[in-house]
Amino acid sequence: MTIGINDAVVTEIDDLVARAEKLSRQASQAGSELGFDRIEELSAIASRGGQLIRRLYEAESQFLESWRKVLSNKSFTNMHSNHYEHVSELAGILRAVQHDVKSGLMRNLRGLLQAEIFADFLEMAEHLLHEGYKDAAAVLLGAVLEDSLRKLAAMHKVSVISSGGKPLTIDPLNVALAKAGAYGPLVQKQINTWANLRNDAAHGHFAKYDQDQVRQMLLFAQKFCADYLG
Repeated sequence: MTIGINDAVVTEIDDLVARAEKLSRQASQAGSELGFDRIEELSAIASRGGQLIRRLYEAESQFLESWRKVLSNKSFTNMHSNHYEHVSELAGILRAVQHDVKSGLMRNLRGLLQAEIFADFLEMAEHLLHEGYKDAAAVLLGAVLEDSLRKLAAMHKVSVISSGGKPLTIDPLNVALAKAGAYGPLVQKQINTWANLRNDAAHGHFAKYDQDQVRQMLLFAQKFCADYLG
């Protein structure tokens, strides 16, 4: 049986609410900072939830504004019993979206008509990595990063075409965007790192990086999309 758009939205928001509430409970009971696996879960919630909200609501919506505010927390990845309010806030925003979806208050589903709404590249990369396919995940994440830079370039009116008429790749796009003030030198350096990893993966140099590095690349891509394309 084919799942309709509304069914797909309900399934996604229910899963996100359940994950966020569970993580909030875990953080509230943690005597020390939660580990890397929980940070991964938080980043996945932030990425998937932000994407869903952007597709459901207008750019100036209160939901999106609140989501961005929570993500701007300087200690966003820290979670323990004395610092978990930001996780609870994400859960609260998702519950409010859930109410809108299930009560029928939200009627504008234009953004949901894309066939690949829940099969986006970040989720595919996350799945590949989880299954142990680090090399395929690295190549896919490189494509996500390059596409994200192109979108960001359009927002900052930075050309994505070289003087010779060819599309710019990650490295020149990164230089141009940093020069335009789209982000600072630290982010530029991080992008250089992940671009090199993508190149190693694309050229078959699989021994030059490990699964944990690809996982870090995934976390960076998720946060970059949330921070700069949200």
